[in-house]
Amino acid sequence: MLSRAIAVLAAMLLLSSPRASAADDPAAPARSGELMEGMSEGAGSRLSRHWELDDRSKQGTFLFRPHKPVYFLPVRYGGDPNDDPSSPSRGVSPPQGLDNMETKFQLSFKIKAAQSLLGSKADLWIGYTQQSNWQVYNGAISRPFRETNHEPELMLVIPTRFDLLGLRGRFVNLALVHQSNGRSNPLSRSWNRLYAQFGFERGGLALLVRPWYRLPENREEDDNSDLEDYLGHGDVLGIYQWRRHTLSALLRDNLNTDRNRGTVELEYSFPIHARLEGFVQTFWGYGESLIDYNHREAVVGIGILLIDWM
Repeated sequence: MLSRAIAVLAAMLLLSSPRASAADDPAAPARSGELMEGMSEGAGSRLSRHWELDDRSKQGTFLFRPHKPVYFLPVRYGGDPNDDPSSPSRGVSPPQGLDNMETKFQLSFKIKAAQSLLGSKADLWIGYTQQSNWQVYNGAISRPFRETNHEPELMLVIPTRFDLLGLRGRFVNLALVHQSNGRSNPLSRSWNRLYAQFGFERGGLALLVRPWYRLPENREEDDNSDLEDYLGHGDVLGIYQWRRHTLSALLRDNLNTDRNRGTVELEYSFPIHARLEGFVQTFWGYGESLIDYNHREAVVGIGILLIDWM
């Protein structure tokens, strides 16, 4: 699993070299050229616009802004659906009668609550992400929403300027995040984390490194006490953009050589017509949703990207 993660990151770093940048392509649209030029200078780059890191990217407080990708996958196929979810504290649920085919969508936004906090360059953000898996084709069980995860966050974003191994460090994000599925036992799942996210850029590549610390819970309230055995203590997200084509890779691993468990999620968006973009998502590993944190599966979904977060 570790070797697979290293191979994916190495490939994305090679793609981010100046020869692969749209800025060097005279046929590239003006918008793409401006993006690449901005990235090389730091100001006006994708990460800067996303987190409003520079003075010219500031938009003030209490405006709805993209946080994570907003997408709709009308077709999502998994070869081994988690028909009887379980956890050490909640036991095993009765069989769900799930279909291999379902629909999935994600909604996500953030709002800046405070700008230039206490006279510094740090901003305080509030974010929310909802991911839903819908058994819309499963008439036998009345087409239920199989799983909906709610993820509010409180984030302090601090701009930075430093170089590390050829990458430019653009920000550090210190955050408190809660994630839960809002269900009753035996299907209840939840956890709380503190994390530090480090944002880097190089050419067309953005790299987000996020270690986290799970806040402890007492045994009676812990829905998934072994969650870190499957989801580990952090993740790495690489995003490479060329014109209107975007490839991202999310890597996660528990770093346990005896019982290694990891995850690779790949996403690809591409232009279809005007502002409409196609979207493909593939996932292999653990934790595609909270109810599946300890269930390994391989899935692929096809649909449209409604709002690109970068």
